Amino acid sequence: MASIAPVTSGGAVVPPKALDRASWSWALFQGVRDPYVVLVTIYIFAPYFVRDVIGNPVQGQLLVAAAAKYGGWIVLLTVPLLGAAVDRMGPRKPWLAATLALMVPLVAALWWVTPGGVIGPLGALAIFAAMNVLIAWSDTLHNALLLPAAGMARAGAASGAALALVNFTSVVMLAVIFGAFALPGKVAWSFIPAHPLFGLDPVTHQTDRIVGPLVAALMLVGSIPLFAFVPDVASTGTRIGAAIRGGAADLVALFREARGNRNALIYLGSVLLFTDGLTGILVFTGIYAGGAMGWGSLELLAYGMILSCFSVVGGILGGWLDQTIGPKAALKIELVGVIVSQILGLGQGKDRMFFQPFDQHAHALVWNGPLFRTQPDIALLVCGFLGAVSVTAAYASRRTMLTRVVPPHRVGVFFGLFAIAGNATMWLGPLLVEIATGATGSQRLGLLPISGLVLVGLVVLMFVKGGERLAPR
Repeated sequence: MASIAPVTSGGAVVPPKALDRASWSWALFQGVRDPYVVLVTIYIFAPYFVRDVIGNPVQGQLLVAAAAKYGGWIVLLTVPLLGAAVDRMGPRKPWLAATLALMVPLVAALWWVTPGGVIGPLGALAIFAAMNVLIAWSDTLHNALLLPAAGMARAGAASGAALALVNFTSVVMLAVIFGAFALPGKVAWSFIPAHPLFGLDPVTHQTDRIVGPLVAALMLVGSIPLFAFVPDVASTGTRIGAAIRGGAADLVALFREARGNRNALIYLGSVLLFTDGLTGILVFTGIYAGGAMGWGSLELLAYGMILSCFSVVGGILGGWLDQTIGPKAALKIELVGVIVSQILGLGQGKDRMFFQPFDQHAHALVWNGPLFRTQPDIALLVCGFLGAVSVTAAYASRRTMLTRVVPPHRVGVFFGLFAIAGNATMWLGPLLVEIATGATGSQRLGLLPISGLVLVGLVVLMFVKGGERLAPR
């Protein structure tokens, strides 16, 4: 993670303080919400949906991309205005509670998604699209509670704690599902149950579908401290209609204030492009591995746990590179790493390794364990390691870079635009994947536009001035 400088107020440095109950409660909300992305979107449920509900990796990838595209369009049209309107009304918690009340049953409903079940493919895709929107809404409302929860002195530490909790809860959940539902019946280890817990049936994919109710329960229970202990913003008495009109005017003023800062706007254009590529890589990681490698739930769970650990390394590396060579040089290295890892990853498959044909029958197994037994399996793991480190480091460095290219008195304005840029084109990557997958009929070629977005963002970054290493004091 990028290092966060002490916050200044009126010229004085505000020293960091230990997190209190409200700060931890705010951080915990993100820690229990974002495992949805890891467990459902990336590693467990979406690959199950593509592999076993749709039954065709190419068609499944196309449909998931379409759902993400439609959700992204709604986010683009609503999130900036939502944030501006809520600022004018005051209270955030009632709106966040309403958003959570929609999220929990939608995630739990994934239990009923089966090929011929109560919720079929179209229903699942509708849930995916709706959750894209609701996650973005909740993120806006949750971020708006950071200062009431933590104050200026604790804001940086609370933000870092939230990201750490996301990694922690995601890895714990993956490990629980791995040991309780995926491994039982596949290995004769004394510490693993002989059968999946609760009598779940692997044949009907209950061991995959249980992730929906588990994530929903975590989301619901873990959110209670936020509503109990985080103070809300006082009401201004502004009605919804007036808040929306005023919020729209605030957005117009935000863009007007940014005019004349060409260098910072070029950087935001770069962020807009490469962030969409980074997000696309995360979304389709599990879907590609399941389709190209034939990995099932066991392999994908292990893949997710390993890559989550490497993501922690990426966060640390990003902060170190920012300080050592400067955020601009760090971003260049990290984005190149992202592109290289994805291209090399697309060169792996059950019958190929680094784009070369591979006959599994002509090569000995790497080992006799329950998973990752072939050379192409190990090759994709290595590509995944590089990707996890590079993607996480790039997410960290992009925020540090912004602080180096904007005028000090306009930091607030540009962080507002930075948030908008992070959501503005989250539909573009899925749209390009949908088009490329449909045109080529190939998972591999369908994902190439994601690398293209990162590459174009990297080229735009070359024209940004500043971002060098700070001189030692």
